[in-house]
Amino acid sequence: HKLLLLHILASLGPIGADGSHIVGGRDAAPQSRPYMASLQIRGQHNCGGALVREDFVLTAAHCQIRGQYTVVLGADSLTANEATKQEFRAVRSIPHPDYTANENENDIMLLKLSSRASLTQAVQLIGLKSGRMRADGQCLTAGWGDVGDNGTLPERLQEVNVTILPQRTCSRRWRGVPITRTMVCGVGAGSIQGFCSGDSGGPLVCEGGAAGVVSFSGRRCGNPRTPDVYTRVSSFSDWIADVLRNN
Repeated sequence: HKLLLLHILASLGPIGADGSHIVGGRDAAPQSRPYMASLQIRGQHNCGGALVREDFVLTAAHCQIRGQYTVVLGADSLTANEATKQEFRAVRSIPHPDYTANENENDIMLLKLSSRASLTQAVQLIGLKSGRMRADGQCLTAGWGDVGDNGTLPERLQEVNVTILPQRTCSRRWRGVPITRTMVCGVGAGSIQGFCSGDSGGPLVCEGGAAGVVSFSGRRCGNPRTPDVYTRVSSFSDWIADVLRNN
């Protein structure tokens, strides 16, 4: 899955080959992001996610596939044989009922795991951030990137600092693409920093809680002219609570 949805692809063109991982980021310290999940198809990383309950991962609705994901927790490197890793099948995908594939809104989904994860130093839950997010707030996002652009993955989990943008600024930069109140925008500190294809579904972490879900970006990943856009988790807190309560 690409971060760009179809109408954005049509207007801005495809993601470039420089967008195969978190752009302008750094190696995350081992086990420092123990909530991170890798959603895999036949052993290949496709999307990211965050463990919000021992048997549920939060991700993006555009990451939904017809088949069944393997969900890997406790990983630093996706290729190394790490004793900290735990693997599960995603037995149920629950996208937001108002999500449609040709739109950016409501791009959020929960995956039910085949069994409950064992919480360890390398596998931990992340809480959901509630309340408003202030412009210029400092957050972080992480991911392993995508094999789809150039056939390679980063050696280890990558992370990058993110500064939250005012919604009006984000809307102005995106021009004809609607940026709604259920979205939040961010940019990296550098000229080209941010998420890219394959980081979809990963969490935007602010003050220790999951505040956003990686949704879409522009033609060139990490370019502040088209800021990175995340689904705003607090807009869907009631829906998330309802899914968890009933499953």
